[in-house]
Amino acid sequence: MNPSLKRNRLLLIVVGFLAGCSADSPKPESPQPPPTAEKSVISIPQFSGTRAFEYLVKQTQFGPRNPNSPGHAACVIWLEHTLRQFADEVELQKFKAQGYNETLALTNIIARFNSQATSRILLAAHWDTRPRAEHDEDKSRRNEPIIGANDGASGVAVLLEIASLLKSQPPAIGVDIVLFDGEDYGYEGDLSKYFLGSRYFANTKPADYNPRFGILLDMVGDTYLEIPKELNSMKYAPDILNLVWSKAKELGYTQFVDEPGEEINDDHLQLNMVGIKTINIIDFNYPDPSHRFWHTHQDVPEHCSPESLEVVGTVVTHVVYTQQP
Repeated sequence: MNPSLKRNRLLLIVVGFLAGCSADSPKPESPQPPPTAEKSVISIPQFSGTRAFEYLVKQTQFGPRNPNSPGHAACVIWLEHTLRQFADEVELQKFKAQGYNETLALTNIIARFNSQATSRILLAAHWDTRPRAEHDEDKSRRNEPIIGANDGASGVAVLLEIASLLKSQPPAIGVDIVLFDGEDYGYEGDLSKYFLGSRYFANTKPADYNPRFGILLDMVGDTYLEIPKELNSMKYAPDILNLVWSKAKELGYTQFVDEPGEEINDDHLQLNMVGIKTINIIDFNYPDPSHRFWHTHQDVPEHCSPESLEVVGTVVTHVVYTQQP
């Protein structure tokens, strides 16, 4: 036999044998990629600007809510009743403060959600209104108290709608909503008579109450909403400011302007002084840099809008529900 033919025959036999072994032997399983962890999806409830605006209007229907007034006395009862429908706990922090030739009966309203959680955040607004309208065009009405639709009711309205969401869908962390009294009592230039509620709250807080951060809402209902970064917030809590503005950008809300605004003396300063990093979300230009509605009788619901409340409320809601213990 030709040696080359013999070699070919042997090669065919070997190949056939190997093919048969391959056909009869089980095939090894292909290596599988390691299972990937499922990405958790955070469910965030939808904030309603319409419902928030209803809360705003309701507050103004009590009339001015300046301390010691009939509207003030009626509104605190309604606020307590409303929050008790939503919160795990509601505390009325009653105290007295010396005003101008009068003793003020004041009440901070504290509502707690997921009250057993040790990791907490604080949301705040002031619910009182100014006892005078010193910037009103009508000089004869400058000593009359104002309705305070934006400067007072707007921040509270947003927080009441958030409270309803916290009830229907409990958050992963604890949330405390605090409505401060006596924020806007003093004469211009006399800071000792401003921030009465937040000062009392800060000075009497338990030593072990240390929320991870706070967000103050003030004048957030302006129809022409434009919210720059308040300077004291940039100074005391820049990381929280960036957290909120980043969330607004992610949601596509250009009303949160990425530029410095004015330096505002407000309730957040009292909280920062006791170590609670707190920012102030505020559109001080009401309705524009003229401030012509601020501390006047033009601060009415007609100059506020559900859309503005929804922008602010949605951003804060997303911040709350994306916080993890």
